[in-house]
Amino acid sequence: MVFEMLMSGLAQVVAWPAIGYMMLGVLIGVVIGAVPGLSGITGLVLILPFTFGMDPVPAFAMLLGAYAVTATGDTITSVLLGVPGTAAAQATIVDGYPLAKRGEAGRALGAAYTSSMLGGILGGVFMAVALPLIVPIILQFGMPEFFLLAILGLTMVGSLSGRSLMKGLGAAAIGLIFATVGYAPVQAIPRYSFGSEYLYSGLPLLPVVLGIFGVPELIELASKRLSISDIPREQSAHGGVLQGIKDTFRHWWLVIRSSAIGVYVGIVPGIGGSVADWFAYSHAVRSTKDKSQFGKGDIRGVIAPEAANNSVRGGDLIPTVAFGIPGSAGNAVLLSALLIHGLRPGTSMLVDQLDFTFTLVWTLIIANIAAALLLMACTNQIAKLVFVPSNLLVPGVVVLIFMGAFMESVSIGDWITLFLAGLLGLWLKQAGWPRPPVVLAMVLGPITEQALRISLQAHGAAFLLRPIALLIAAFIVATLLYSLYGYVKRVRAKAEKIEAGDGFERNPLLSLFMSVFGLAVFIGALALAQEWPRSVKQFPQMIAIAAIVIFAGAVFNDWRESRAFMRTHGGFGAAVRAAASSAGIVTSLPIIAWFAGIIVCAIVIGQEITLMLFVLSYLLLQARVSWQVWVPYIFGAALVIFGLYDRLVHVYWYRPLIPLRQMIGF
Repeated sequence: MVFEMLMSGLAQVVAWPAIGYMMLGVLIGVVIGAVPGLSGITGLVLILPFTFGMDPVPAFAMLLGAYAVTATGDTITSVLLGVPGTAAAQATIVDGYPLAKRGEAGRALGAAYTSSMLGGILGGVFMAVALPLIVPIILQFGMPEFFLLAILGLTMVGSLSGRSLMKGLGAAAIGLIFATVGYAPVQAIPRYSFGSEYLYSGLPLLPVVLGIFGVPELIELASKRLSISDIPREQSAHGGVLQGIKDTFRHWWLVIRSSAIGVYVGIVPGIGGSVADWFAYSHAVRSTKDKSQFGKGDIRGVIAPEAANNSVRGGDLIPTVAFGIPGSAGNAVLLSALLIHGLRPGTSMLVDQLDFTFTLVWTLIIANIAAALLLMACTNQIAKLVFVPSNLLVPGVVVLIFMGAFMESVSIGDWITLFLAGLLGLWLKQAGWPRPPVVLAMVLGPITEQALRISLQAHGAAFLLRPIALLIAAFIVATLLYSLYGYVKRVRAKAEKIEAGDGFERNPLLSLFMSVFGLAVFIGALALAQEWPRSVKQFPQMIAIAAIVIFAGAVFNDWRESRAFMRTHGGFGAAVRAAASSAGIVTSLPIIAWFAGIIVCAIVIGQEITLMLFVLSYLLLQARVSWQVWVPYIFGAALVIFGLYDRLVHVYWYRPLIPLRQMIGF
């Protein structure tokens, strides 16, 4: 019976017009994934109105076809530019972008597409097998289990902490305090909003992610005025896409394990792909004996997160179909589409309409295969972007980053957040503080706080004694012990000789300034929290107290290293100049000024006009290109800004002080 329904689902998906709509959805999903800020949710929202008059099978073939492959398309900007196309591509940057800088973008993209395809296939297969079996297990998960799962995620910072475990925990504390900004979940009391209406609803994730990861790489790219690749094209490694495919199948067991992690994370509602890729990346680091290349261009650091963030789609669909509980925000849109088309999640979709449920499984599998083949066919051409002079790439990337950040809450505050997060990300990177824990903790913060509050109210401290909670707690303890073991092993081996990768930079003075700044911030955060009711201040107070201890320890360690650094350079003044030179502060200032100018001009004359003027002025003043270059470039920028965002997405632009666009009637 089940096999017959499985084959019936396949027949319905490959029949016309369902297969045609699926391919259209795949094409849309790949494009949306490659544009920072246009997540899979954007694609679903854009497509959904066109499916109202369609039959359910072709409608969901197009919807799910687009949604399933955004985690494949987002690899393009993550690898080539160090900018996450979606939140689910953050971990890919850590090793994907260094590979591109070594001239191995084709290899990284080939491995990413292959592992994404295999992850999507395995996610679909697991969904088909697990639907009848997973129901009793999911019913056992409550808030205590969600809290401990979040804590398990936070313990992953041990393998993402670069040179210093303490700095990794400090970076995680920054992300957690970011997550507390806005109205408290218990009472309508704003925390750390400083009277800004923009912050009442919380600090938006996407501008922070693009700022912390994208802006520092963009500043570095613009400062060196060469290309993304640090080596010429003729010296780049050969093999390209085929080498990446071979790498993926050589690490087939890692693909399977990472896909299982993605499905597991997807099954748990509310966590999603932005956490799954970090879980998988952390697992890849922990399960490898030779960790020296992670953060510097280890292909396993691309394979693991890409397999996980595609397989998570299959896991997401399980609670959506089985219980009507969306596993993620994207699945909330899919749930709405199911209800619009008269489909009721639960017993009916698992028994009476099982053949339709299997069409969703087949759509996941076929869409991932189609997207991977499409992108592989174009990869060798796409990979050539790493050899294009940076002055030609910077204006286009700036437009994508700023518009991607603006898509979060459609407020000029998103651009200010992007700018400030970019400065923080640059500081963290140059000072040797890891950036991944900031984002991971920011994602898990709300889940952790809400689950802890409800667990304590319902069960008291006894929630830790629930059977599944005890099992997860055992995993947490094992993870911490393994992290401490790895840290002690690195210290004994004097691993300070490792100088590349996120969190491995050495700049004692800059790190000391970061430690002192962080200590002051968390002391202030603790002082501000004293004015709030107990239920409101409990979580940020816990974070602040722990962070003060961590940053105090960091200050002590950095001060010892800074004293040696100053002795080596002959005094404080000379040491400061050496630290600034090493961090490239002087060369970064003009690019930072360009970004600040964009925000100021947008407030005065409007965002769309400002971006067009920036592209033109940068090409003429910075790149100094001929009219044969800047004319088509400007035309392309206009298509993106006015065609894509203004006409197609219908962005609600910020109203400037001088409405220049309305004045010129454009």
